[in-house]
Amino acid sequence: MSLLTLNNIRKDYPLGNQVVHAVKGVDFKIEKGEFAAITGPSGSGKSTILNMVGLIDFPTSGSIELDGSPVYTQYPIMMNKALDAHLTALRRSKIGFIFQTFNLIPTLNVYENIEFPLLLNSKNKENVCEVDSFTKEQKEEWINYLIEKVGLVDWKTHKPNELSGGQRQRVAIARALVTKAPLILADEPTANLDSENSAQILSLMKQLNKELCTTFVFSTHDKRIENMCNHVIHIFDGIVKNDEYKEPCDNYTVEA
Repeated sequence: MSLLTLNNIRKDYPLGNQVVHAVKGVDFKIEKGEFAAITGPSGSGKSTILNMVGLIDFPTSGSIELDGSPVYTQYPIMMNKALDAHLTALRRSKIGFIFQTFNLIPTLNVYENIEFPLLLNSKNKENVCEVDSFTKEQKEEWINYLIEKVGLVDWKTHKPNELSGGQRQRVAIARALVTKAPLILADEPTANLDSENSAQILSLMKQLNKELCTTFVFSTHDKRIENMCNHVIHIFDGIVKNDEYKEPCDNYTVEA
């Protein structure tokens, strides 16, 4: 069973009297434990696809299955309280997000920013994350384990404005992992970092991918990230131009 399956996903946007066909029937699967990239030029539809996978945006038609279960059951999708609660619970239990702008809470320190997703109570008890069942001591141990893994033990009580860009992204990675979500979506995670920090961040994510068997899916046009992935989905003009599995490299500095 695949972790993520997209079947004939389409996304249309109205633009005046016209309709823009941003995504034109995309199919692909992501297996558990993959280090995968959705690539393509600006405007190709890769960010739109990532937003639909992350349940932030709705497809116009087609189906998305996450961890073996369909996300949407009918079209057009009409948001209501029940669907909103369902999607919130799915995002919380199944998906972690890493953004290029970090999106940390400035008033919270490193530990508190990582802890924050665990403080959000899910109303849908069928989809609570695994860590919700932990005791207070177990949660503290898990958060401290992640802080150690991302190399921020000495910065645990520091706030975002006291951290470098690379350190902020390390906090964002730990925050994405804290709920033990099986799927991590990373939208251009190195775009605001220099090459040295980018290499360190990619190396860290690949290490966590191997150690925790967490699936990473990137939206990127960075060839160096693409080189490090074992599964690359090339998007062009809203369609899958190529869907390839390959032998990845471990060096971010290698150019395509």
